Amino acid sequence: MATYEWSSRPRNYERDRKQTALASEPTFEHPLKLITVSEVKVKKTGKASLKSKSTPPPKTSSVVDPLSSALDGTDPLSQLAASATIDPLSRAASGTFTKPGRKDSTDSVKSRSDSLGDSFEPWNSKKVNILTTYTTSEKLSITTSFLSQSEREKVVMKSQISQGTVTDKVKNRLEQLDDFEEGSVKEMLNLSQQDYVNRINELNDALILSWEQDQKVKALKIAIQCSKLLADTSVIQFYPSKFVLITDILDTFGKLVYDRIRRKSTYQPPGSSSPQMLPEKFTPDQVPDSAKETCRNWFFKIASIRELIPRLYVEVAIMKCYGFLTTGEYSQALLRLTNQMRGIGDPLVAIYARAYLCRVGVAVAPDVKDHLINNFFDFLSTFPQLQKDSVQNILAVQRLVMAIYLSLYSPALDWILQCISHKTSEEALTEILAKCKKQCNNALLLNSIISAFKPEFISKRALGFTELIKECEEAGFPKHHLYCSLGTNLVLADPPEDQRLTVLNEVWKVVMKIKIPKAYISCAEVWVEYPCKHFTKREVNTILGDIIKHMLPDRAFEDNYPQLQSVMSKVLSHMHDFSILFAMDKFLPFLDMFQKESVKVEVCKNIMEAFARHQTEPTNDPVILNALMFICRTMHDSVTALTIEDERTEISQLISSFIRKVSFGRDFEQQLSFYVETRAYFSNLDDVLVTLVQCVNKLSMETRSVVHGKHSRKTAAFVRACAAYCFITIPSIINVFHRLNLYLVSGHVAFLNQALTQGDAFLKAAISIIPEVPRIITIDRKTRSTEVLLISYIQNFLSTLLIVPDHPDNGCLYLVRGLLNILQDYTWEQGSAAKIKVYMSVLCLLAAESQETYAYHIPNVDSNDSLYGSDKKFLAEINGICNTLVGEILDYLKTLSQSEAGLKRQAATALQLFHHIVVFGDISKQPIATLATNLWNLGKKHGHGDTKFMVRLLDHMKRLAAGSDGKAYKEMVSKMPLQTRT
Repeated sequence: MATYEWSSRPRNYERDRKQTALASEPTFEHPLKLITVSEVKVKKTGKASLKSKSTPPPKTSSVVDPLSSALDGTDPLSQLAASATIDPLSRAASGTFTKPGRKDSTDSVKSRSDSLGDSFEPWNSKKVNILTTYTTSEKLSITTSFLSQSEREKVVMKSQISQGTVTDKVKNRLEQLDDFEEGSVKEMLNLSQQDYVNRINELNDALILSWEQDQKVKALKIAIQCSKLLADTSVIQFYPSKFVLITDILDTFGKLVYDRIRRKSTYQPPGSSSPQMLPEKFTPDQVPDSAKETCRNWFFKIASIRELIPRLYVEVAIMKCYGFLTTGEYSQALLRLTNQMRGIGDPLVAIYARAYLCRVGVAVAPDVKDHLINNFFDFLSTFPQLQKDSVQNILAVQRLVMAIYLSLYSPALDWILQCISHKTSEEALTEILAKCKKQCNNALLLNSIISAFKPEFISKRALGFTELIKECEEAGFPKHHLYCSLGTNLVLADPPEDQRLTVLNEVWKVVMKIKIPKAYISCAEVWVEYPCKHFTKREVNTILGDIIKHMLPDRAFEDNYPQLQSVMSKVLSHMHDFSILFAMDKFLPFLDMFQKESVKVEVCKNIMEAFARHQTEPTNDPVILNALMFICRTMHDSVTALTIEDERTEISQLISSFIRKVSFGRDFEQQLSFYVETRAYFSNLDDVLVTLVQCVNKLSMETRSVVHGKHSRKTAAFVRACAAYCFITIPSIINVFHRLNLYLVSGHVAFLNQALTQGDAFLKAAISIIPEVPRIITIDRKTRSTEVLLISYIQNFLSTLLIVPDHPDNGCLYLVRGLLNILQDYTWEQGSAAKIKVYMSVLCLLAAESQETYAYHIPNVDSNDSLYGSDKKFLAEINGICNTLVGEILDYLKTLSQSEAGLKRQAATALQLFHHIVVFGDISKQPIATLATNLWNLGKKHGHGDTKFMVRLLDHMKRLAAGSDGKAYKEMVSKMPLQTRT
C-alpha cells in the first residue's frame, strides 16, 4: 500500500444514467391500496360468475389529494384514526373509571340513562359540579351504629331464632330493625367536611361488607340511617353535596337487592332442560314465585320503617325490583310515592326527595312520565313556604341570605325540569309557563325552565321570555342569571328573524344598567356572541365599548379577566375578517384592559391563533399589520431568560405564521422593508429569525422567477441586498446548526442569482463556524451526539462545492482546502471514524471535480469544468489532495488495534475505501488497482468483514466488468476471493 498515485476514473454521466435507468411502466393502482380479490364461482350450468370484493373507484372532486383519492380512505393512518378508542384521559374526565375490584353501583342506571339519548345530561356528569360548588367550613355531625362485639353477638343470637315458622322469621327481622333503630346509635359531632365525606364512604364500605357477609338486615339498617341524614338541614349550604353522597349509597343498596333477587330468579326457557338465570330484559311472568316472594318481603320490610323520609328513600332505592312483580307496577308506585312526598315539611328536603324519585324513575322506567309533571306542580304549590317565618328563622339561625338559600334548590329543580323536558313537546313548556305565571312567577323557577327546555323552544318565544323576566319576582335570585340563561339559549338556537333586534335592544337596555361589575360581565360574556352571529361590527363594537365603560371604573377588569378572555374568544370565533375586526375602534382599547402580563400574552396568543387559522390569503392591509405587529411585540417582549422552551416555541411559531401571511405582491422592496422592520422587533427569538432569513431567500427566488433568471442592474442590486440581509441576520441566531443550514441555503440562493461574491461569503462563513459545533446537543429533551448531523451537513455542503467556481484571487479549490483545514483541527469523539467518513466524501467530490463535464450546474454560473477545461495543473492539484486524503485514511487503518473491535473497524474502513476507489478511482492504472486489491485482502484478512457488503461489492464489480471498458475490472475480480471463516 506504500506506493500509489491517485487518478480519477473518467465518467460519462449521460451514458451512465441511461445504463442504470430502471425499466418503468404506467400504473393505475396505489401501492398502499388493498389488493382486489375476485371470487370465481362456477354454477352447474357451466357459466362462471365473478364477485369483486374491492371498493369502487374514487369519485373525482374539485380538490384532489393524490394519496386520499387513490386509497379511498383505506390508507393505514385513516384506518388507525377510525379504529382509535377513547384515550384514558378522556375516560377519566368522563368518570368512567371504577375502583379496582368493585363494580360501579351506578352502571345499570348509567346504561339506562344512556338509552335516553345524547341530549339527556346524565346524573353522573352533574355530581362533580354539585360536590365542588356546595361546600362548607362549618362542623357537621353524623349518626351511625357500628356495633360493639356484644351487640354483634346479640344480633347473631337473634338470627338463630329464624329456625321457626315464616311468621317468626318476619317478626324476628322486624325486631332486629327496631333494635337497630332504638339502640346502638351513636352521634359523631364536630366533623369537618372531609371527615364527613370519609365517614359516608366508610358507611358505603360497611354496607357492602355487611351484604357480602350475608348480614342483610344490617345493610338495610345502614341504608335507613343514611336516609335519615337527609332530614338534617343543620348545615344547609352543604345539603346538595350531602344528597349526592347519600344517594350514591342508596344506589349501591338498591343494586345489591336487585342483583340478589335476580340471581335467585332461575327459569326454564321453552325447549330447554336446564334452568337459567333471568336475561337482562325479562318479563314478570318469567320470574318464579319464590323470587317474587323475596321481592315482596323486601318491600314489606321497608314499609315497616316508621319515619317517612327513610321509608321513601329506601323504597325509591329498590324501585327497580318492582320489575319482578307486575308490568304496570312502576307507574303506580311512582305516582303513589309522588303523593307521599307531600308529607315532607321542609321544602328543601322535599324537592331533593322528589329529584331522587325522578332520577330513579327515568332510569328504571324512562317511558313513564306522569309523575314528573306532578312532582313539579307539587313543588310549585309549596313554593310560597319559602317566604314564611319557618324558613326565614332557619336562614337567620344559619346566617344565610335568601339568594344563597335559593341557589340550593337549583340542582334538584334543574334535574326535575330536565326529566320533564326530555323528548317532550312545546305544549308542556306552555303549560308550565302558564302555571308558573299564575301561581308564582319567580326568577328561580323561570331560570330553571329556561335552562331545562330545548333552546329551539326557548328561542321561538324569545320576546315573550324577555317580558316574563321583566315581570318576575326577583326574591333573592338576581335577574341577571335569567338573562345569562336566555342568552345561552339564543346563541344555541336562532330566534325568529323579526325578533332578533328587538330582543337585543330589550335585553341590553337592562344589562347596561347593572351596576355590579361581576353581574354585568357575566351577562355581557354570554350576550356578546349574539350580535357576532346575527349583526354587523357596529353592534359588536357598541357592546365592547359598553364593556369597557363598565370595567374601567375602580379597575374592575382586574377581577374579571376570565370573563373578559371569554368575550375575546367568542368575538374571535365568529369574526374571521381581521380587517373588520381591527377597524372597530373599541377592539384595541378592549385589549388594553388586559394589563396583567400573563393574561395579556395569553389573549394575544389567542388572537394570533385565530389569525393563523382563519386568514387564508396573504395580506398587506396596514390596519391589520399595525395591530398584529403590536400584538406580536407584546408576545415577544414577554419572553425572558426564565421562559420555558415550549412557551418560547409557541410564541415563535405564532409570530412566524404572521410573517408568512404578509405579502406586498410585486412590491419586493416594500416586502424587504417589512422584513427589516420585523427583524428589529423580534431579535430575541431564533425561530423567528430563521423564518425571516427563509422569507428573504424566498423573496430573492421570486425576483429571479420574475426576470426569468436574467437580472437587470436594479434586480441584481436587490438580490444582493437580500443576500446582505441574510448575511447580517444569520450570526444573531444562537443555534449553530440553524446558522450552518441557513448559510448553505443562502449560498444556494446567491449562486442561483449570480451573486458569486455573496455566495462565496456564505460558504466561507459556514466553514468558519464548524469549530463551534458542540459534540453533544439536546433535541426534544434528549441528549444526542452531533457527529451524525455534522457528517450529513458536510456531505450536503460538499455537493454544493462542486458547482462553485474558484475565486481568481484565492487559488485553486480554496474552499475545499479551507474545509479540510478546519476538519483537521476539529475535535471528534474519541475512537470515532467520523473524520475518515468525511475524507471519503471529499474523495467523491474531488473525483467529480476532475471530470471534463460535471454532473450538474447552476444556470448562468460557470463552474470549474468551464473555467479550467480539464487543465493538467488543475487535475494535478486534485490528485495531490486525493493522495493526501488516501494517505490519511491508510494511516488511520494502521493505528487500529489488534483487538476484535479494532479488527472489525479496520475491515469495515478498508472495504469502504475499496468501494470508493473502484467507483471513483481509475483502476486501469496499476498503482490504484494494486491499492484496491490490498484493501480487499485487508478487509477479509481476519474474517471480520461484512460478508453481505462484500458480496454486493463483488456483484457491482462484475457488472462493471461486463461493460465496454471493463477489462481492468475483470482482472481485479479474478483477484477478489470472498473471505472464509474458520
